[in-house]
Amino acid sequence: MKLRDYQTQAVNAAVNHFRQSQQSAVLVLPTGAGKSIVIAELARIARGRVLVLTHVKELVAQNAEKVALLTQKPGIYAAGLKQKDTDEKTTVASIQSAAKAAHKFHQTYSLVIIDECHRINPDENSQYQQLLSALKEHNPKIRILGLTATPYRLGMGWIFKHHYHGKIGNTENPVFDQCVFELPIRPLIKRGYLTPPKIYDGLSAQYDFSSLVATHCGEYPEAQINNILNHSGRATTAIIDQITQLAEQRQGVIIFAATVQHAHEIMTRLDPQKSALITATTSHHDRDNIITEFKAKRLKFIVNVAVLTTGFDAPHVDFIAILRPTASVSLFQQMVGRGLRLAENKLDCLVIDYAANGYDLYFPEVGFHKPTSKSVPVQVHCPECQFANIFWGLTDNDGDIIEHYGRRCQALIESGTTNEKIQCSFRFRSKACPQCGAENDIAARSCLSCQTVLIDPDKRLQQVLQQKHHHLFKCHDMHFESANNTLTVRYFDIEGNDFERHFKMQTPKQINACFALFIHPHNRTPGILKHTYKSSDDIVKYKEDFRAPDMILLKQSKKHWHHVESFFDYQGRHQTLNSLSD
Repeated sequence: MKLRDYQTQAVNAAVNHFRQSQQSAVLVLPTGAGKSIVIAELARIARGRVLVLTHVKELVAQNAEKVALLTQKPGIYAAGLKQKDTDEKTTVASIQSAAKAAHKFHQTYSLVIIDECHRINPDENSQYQQLLSALKEHNPKIRILGLTATPYRLGMGWIFKHHYHGKIGNTENPVFDQCVFELPIRPLIKRGYLTPPKIYDGLSAQYDFSSLVATHCGEYPEAQINNILNHSGRATTAIIDQITQLAEQRQGVIIFAATVQHAHEIMTRLDPQKSALITATTSHHDRDNIITEFKAKRLKFIVNVAVLTTGFDAPHVDFIAILRPTASVSLFQQMVGRGLRLAENKLDCLVIDYAANGYDLYFPEVGFHKPTSKSVPVQVHCPECQFANIFWGLTDNDGDIIEHYGRRCQALIESGTTNEKIQCSFRFRSKACPQCGAENDIAARSCLSCQTVLIDPDKRLQQVLQQKHHHLFKCHDMHFESANNTLTVRYFDIEGNDFERHFKMQTPKQINACFALFIHPHNRTPGILKHTYKSSDDIVKYKEDFRAPDMILLKQSKKHWHHVESFFDYQGRHQTLNSLSD
């Protein structure tokens, strides 16, 4: 079997990396790109013993089959396949079986390959981490390689620390050190290696999940989802009626439901002779039977709740119906990827997003959870190093950036004193240390420069508001006026009360002060000045470039209220209606 050019490139990237380094590495290949062939080739050329790990028996069998095609037949260690052989040069194992019997893998392995490696939990007590620790005891120099289509994990971010394209990944708890190869999905479709998708928003009806608020892990609470779905019965009926009608011209349909309750509701509207449901509680026996019937085309529909996004291969699937919200570009792409494998008499794959997630299949992963329902990935160049960052943001109808939510430049740059690569220091959004004035991340607990503890905003507000003559003004709107080259900014709260600030722009020093006190903190696109602001008239003309603060801390003097501090990107107990409704 001859490898495709990009598969050879992926193999070479891993080999070249491990010749120079013992750091763990990741290869990123889209669903359907043939990761199992890459794994098999690496197992063939490896000089020592190889252990291939994955999380489901279907992938164990698939990887073992491809290894046998390119080199000697591997051993299989998976209770689900009723095989426990570790005597061959290459062993393909399920992590569940291997972790329970780590002592059986006492041989010295030179390479561990982990398929669907985004599933690895960084917790040292997780199955993967415990097994890897045991393997390192036998060979401290063991090479660890992961393969995935989506190198991102909700609640954690990127699974790697550094990317070979020169950008930072996860600096806090990465599972892998380096991403050494990544292949986008577009060229695979263009070259005919994957089925072309036809992606539409809901054609007859859609769910409105725009009011959902993601947790700090980037996930939507099930209770919130069910509450919306309980009032969307008509939408569900219209959606399933349309899916049933469109499915008449399709070979196989996968429906991604939002919750188990939602999945059961969907099942009541489908033909029971042609459909089946798989959830996390479905027994292995029933799951195997359902998948077998579906692959044999005796079932037309499989309804599932977050269990068929990875490790499931049914090439004839040509209709993906997404009825669940997600804050992850990666998860959306995983769902679509279930329908992109090539198959006989399959010209395209119909994908309908009934949850209005708003993603494009070719969107890059951002590395942070989606902050608002209207956010899309936007490219923002760093004004210091010119690196093209990808952040969440908002765009207008022409695709121009209205606002972005990036905090710090993601570029890796050469250190001035060592040969090591370090993260660019430019911060698009920051908070100043009151002790030394250094810029810190808006969520930092201590100053990076002087280690001064940065008081939590809520704690500080509580202390200040206990004092007399202080008021917390919660902004609802912001208006501008210009007269005699003086800018007047009027802030309004929900009850119509207002507070004014005035900025003269008659001299260069006054213009600089306006930049520092107003333009810079209120700019909706930090790091990007969309226009030139030389006068107060310019600011009024381009008023859409600026955002109102969430809150303003005021202090009363004898005659007036004075500005003390403005709060942007605030999340806490004093949260405003504006920030909750973004």
